[in-house]
Amino acid sequence: MSSVRHSLRFKLALTFAAFGAMVSLLLALGLSFAAHNLGERLMDETLHAEIDDYISRRSRNPNAQLPATISIRGYVLTQGRGGEDIPAELLSLREGKYQLTLDQIPYRIAVADHGDKRYFMLFNEKRQLHREETFLVYLVAGALIMILISAGVGWWLAGRVVSPIADLARRVNMAHPEDDALDVAQGFSADEIGQLAHVFGAYLKRMRAFIERERDFTADVSHELRTPLAIVQGVVEIMEDDSLLHDKQQERIARIGRANREMVNLTTALLLMAREDAADETVKQQCDVCEVVNAAIEMHRHLLNANTRVKLDCTSSPHIAAERTLLGIVVANLIRNAFTYTESGVVSIMVADNSLTVTDTGTGIRGEEIGKVFQRHFKGAGSSGSGIGLSLVKRICDRYGWETVIESSAGRGTSAHLIFGIPSPAPRS
Repeated sequence: MSSVRHSLRFKLALTFAAFGAMVSLLLALGLSFAAHNLGERLMDETLHAEIDDYISRRSRNPNAQLPATISIRGYVLTQGRGGEDIPAELLSLREGKYQLTLDQIPYRIAVADHGDKRYFMLFNEKRQLHREETFLVYLVAGALIMILISAGVGWWLAGRVVSPIADLARRVNMAHPEDDALDVAQGFSADEIGQLAHVFGAYLKRMRAFIERERDFTADVSHELRTPLAIVQGVVEIMEDDSLLHDKQQERIARIGRANREMVNLTTALLLMAREDAADETVKQQCDVCEVVNAAIEMHRHLLNANTRVKLDCTSSPHIAAERTLLGIVVANLIRNAFTYTESGVVSIMVADNSLTVTDTGTGIRGEEIGKVFQRHFKGAGSSGSGIGLSLVKRICDRYGWETVIESSAGRGTSAHLIFGIPSPAPRS
């Protein structure tokens, strides 16, 4: 019912009903006022006609009787006489038209002077008011019928008007950017809705071309980047086994190997995130969070200063349904940041049932920068990175429904909380 109330068809029908109600109300008020005004004019003309008729009859017959019917009553007041038979309310009236209630009966009164006499003619308005009330009931009933008719006609017309829009919305909803078979503009006339359909069709074609280019680019990048990276990794592994190299050379080769592995992981993550259907395909395995954390610590241990130690609390061993590479990217970013910006002190890493917390005693983050750390290419004061690490973490967390909370103060260190939600049970050994 809520969707109907918010539909365009309902709003158009409601507009028609409101318009019909306004017209009906104005018409009813106008007719009611006109009927009341016409009734008063007819009564006034009747009363003056009765007064003129009685004066004419009295001039011919001084004993002519005053009108005394259910509707009209008459009185004559002669100067110098008391007028005992005349109601006291009439004695103070001067020549003109009046409206009084006598004995709980409403009267329309006309007063006229002729010679030394004053004539009072009274019209009983009770029947007239009853007719006006009946007429008003008919007007109200007519107004209600008019509103219902307006609403019905509005609903029908709105259906005719909205039908092409609904059809266009259905076609656009069914149109998949990868499907070339459906043309959303087919069958529409050359009106405004047809123009809108052609605009949607043009945008859909542009989206299809863009997706095709993106797919080709992803495939090319996947092949062209991974192949040289794999070659570099193979050469590094061979050189690491060379016993003739001295320590400095071994250290440089190790750095090359670490950078190459980070590049492989980052390339894999970016390719996975770039795919539109990656949300369904990235949940492939149960990842042991403690194992991923240990691997990240060993991979980035070279970043630790001599005065910095690592404290790992891994009493809980949750397993998360995720692509291991993406989970590794998130964990490695949090640990790498803690190692990089802690010159001395402790980096504490705690794995709980549904969360990972990395706390350091490093330089911290200024208050005005906390809200920007997840922005793409944002680099805080003293940062030497590219500014995509935490933005990529945020994208991966959004994809899996995880939450990352950063708490920090300048000069006092930083705490990064990665909340997984409900973890999967650990597999039995």
